[in-house]
Amino acid sequence: MSVPSAARASRTIVPLVLACLVLAATLPAQVVQTSPAPAPTVALADLAAHLGGARQVVIPTSRAFALDAPGDALQVDLVEARVRLVDGTARTEFDVLLSNPTGVRQEAVVLLPVPAGSVVSAFDFAGAGAEPTARLLPREEARRSYDEIVRTLRDPALLEWVGWDLVRSSVFPVEPGGTQRVRLVTEHVLPVDGNRLDYVLPRSESLERRTPWRIVVDVTSSRDLASLWSPSHALDVRRPDARHARVELAASDRDLPGAFRLSLLLADGGLAASLFAYPDGAGDEGWFLLLAGAPPLPDARTTPREVTLVLDRSGSMAGGKLDQAKAAALSVVEGLRDGESFNVIDYATSVSRFAERPVPKDAASVAALRTYLATLLPQGGTNLHDALFAALRQPATPDALPLVLFLTDGLPTVGETSEDGIRRAVREGNPHARRVFAFGVGADVNVPLLDGLADDTRAAASYVRPGEDVELAVAQVARRLRGPVLTAPTLVALDDAGAVDTRRVHDVLPGVLPDLFDGDQLVVLGRWRGARPVTLRLAGGYAGVPTERTFRFDLSRASTANAFVPRLWASRRIAVLVDAVRRAGAGPGAQVDPFRDPRLSELADEILALSTRWGILTEYTSFLATEGTDLAAGAMLAANCREALDLRAVKQRSGEGALAQGLNWNRQKLAAQVDVSNRYVNEALEVESSDSVQQLCDKAFYRRGARWIDADLVGDDALRPDTVVAFGSAEHRALVDALVAERRQALLSLSGETLFLLDGRRVLVTP
Repeated sequence: MSVPSAARASRTIVPLVLACLVLAATLPAQVVQTSPAPAPTVALADLAAHLGGARQVVIPTSRAFALDAPGDALQVDLVEARVRLVDGTARTEFDVLLSNPTGVRQEAVVLLPVPAGSVVSAFDFAGAGAEPTARLLPREEARRSYDEIVRTLRDPALLEWVGWDLVRSSVFPVEPGGTQRVRLVTEHVLPVDGNRLDYVLPRSESLERRTPWRIVVDVTSSRDLASLWSPSHALDVRRPDARHARVELAASDRDLPGAFRLSLLLADGGLAASLFAYPDGAGDEGWFLLLAGAPPLPDARTTPREVTLVLDRSGSMAGGKLDQAKAAALSVVEGLRDGESFNVIDYATSVSRFAERPVPKDAASVAALRTYLATLLPQGGTNLHDALFAALRQPATPDALPLVLFLTDGLPTVGETSEDGIRRAVREGNPHARRVFAFGVGADVNVPLLDGLADDTRAAASYVRPGEDVELAVAQVARRLRGPVLTAPTLVALDDAGAVDTRRVHDVLPGVLPDLFDGDQLVVLGRWRGARPVTLRLAGGYAGVPTERTFRFDLSRASTANAFVPRLWASRRIAVLVDAVRRAGAGPGAQVDPFRDPRLSELADEILALSTRWGILTEYTSFLATEGTDLAAGAMLAANCREALDLRAVKQRSGEGALAQGLNWNRQKLAAQVDVSNRYVNEALEVESSDSVQQLCDKAFYRRGARWIDADLVGDDALRPDTVVAFGSAEHRALVDALVAERRQALLSLSGETLFLLDGRRVLVTP
């Protein structure tokens, strides 16, 4: 049986589809109303008895539910998950902190969705009460328990967990106005895919649930760890050695909803790789995500670095910025290993340099650099072109990875000042393939130029906002560039004879792979064709030696459960398209309507289509989340997108608006985590997010009033339903069953009405 595509998956469950759809096909009416949902078949008292007398249901992965009145529900103040992964086993200890805002004692039970095969090790709560117990309900029994709760509480949010195994605790008290700490411990064996282990902690996908979480994972492995990566959340990772790690949910993502996913890639003779695949169409094409990494190498085996720092000493760097830049340069050089090489080039109207070519780092050269930096004073204009030329054309250090850290706080004012000209000079005049890591200091820089310089040279741009510390920003990047593991990597597909197959994979992002440094990983996304296994060859300089590894992956394992794969690909693809539009702003047509060019119009249309389909908002498509935007007006949506791209991406080259775009673009072009909150920096350099766009499974929904609208229907001439299904009706239960079979039941968990496309028909689910 083939696996359905992202856009058509919900339309291919015909054998399980609602009886109401069959009826609708035989009637001339445009709208078919199903029978209203019957009254709850389980009384509140009966449900409380089923739960051992509890009147509160606490689902830590979601929230607390009150049987009597929603306003009297307990509050889940914090959930701490301490995870211990030892080879292929996981032990998860939950501490759930609850508070009771009411004036009466509450009796509660915990329901915890868990992966199949889990066992309960412990359950406890503070204070007096019955003997604490908890037991595991397998999927079928858990489903019956959920059905009883859903029919009684009539809350669609509970449908998100139908189909999971379930841990149910005994009843425990929460005193009036008091708090209660509940501890529950589960264990399970991790699923294995080749040399990859996946840990998934199920949590609600709903943006309406903002319970803060603290997740800490301690990893012990009998094999070296090549990579630790999450597609769902940003991580803070510490690796004391090759076989141990401590992973913590980053502070920025502690209240971000969604299942917490962690993939451990185990080393296999150095370089290791694994593939996540998502199917499209009949299962003979789709999207892929290649995760590749390598265990840390001893310093003696990593490729040595050649670092050239290019410092802006123009007059605008006065006021302490140049002092910070000089301190940053000295700190970077002091952080190099003895024997690695460095140089400093400084520029204003003219260009000067510490040495004619990079010199080895030792005590004498560092002392000489300290003396040299002390002589630099801010004065003159900004000769960007000649400074870059001097950095790129200097002789190279043999067998070293050549890095340039290029700082500027202003627009080019001396020599070649054309954005096109400077970027072309770097592309054509970089004989030693130096990587240009650009730093824009403040808002008065040409952001698209700096982004382009970095992107053209396997590097990245960073921006120091007004008032921020230049030294700190440079130090953060320098730390990420520690210990080159794989340099100048390439990825190609091979046919059965071992020759390069140019048709097997396509639209690979990034188009030019970045170097891999110690503690990082390669995350490569693309499209695949053909259902047979695919062979990929990853090559580059590993430990200073040309190396290639071949990996063979079975695409029959492609799954719609990997919906993060096409969503991440779409995010990166949008960044590529935006950059193509931004380049139009460097040309002579920037002062007129560039979208008279049909090629740019096509780019804008694709940006809108990808943003809409996958629920990925940018500053150019944020109007999709605005309540007054008519989602049925396709032509108007396209016009709004083109106008935003013209005013911002094309015409804003510097200033805070351009700086915001640079911050967003650099985050998006190598996106490795799905951001369900759609965070981006606005023109005031403030972070915005939206709860009006909900990413669920492989769909996106847009909220309009009390209704959620499927992204597949955006731009549709009529958002009127063909069929109306009442919550709790027989037809609704049939729909739940159909989606549970595909692990996509979360599509029915939104509050209010939900309008989505099913088997080519518009189905409206009503409360």
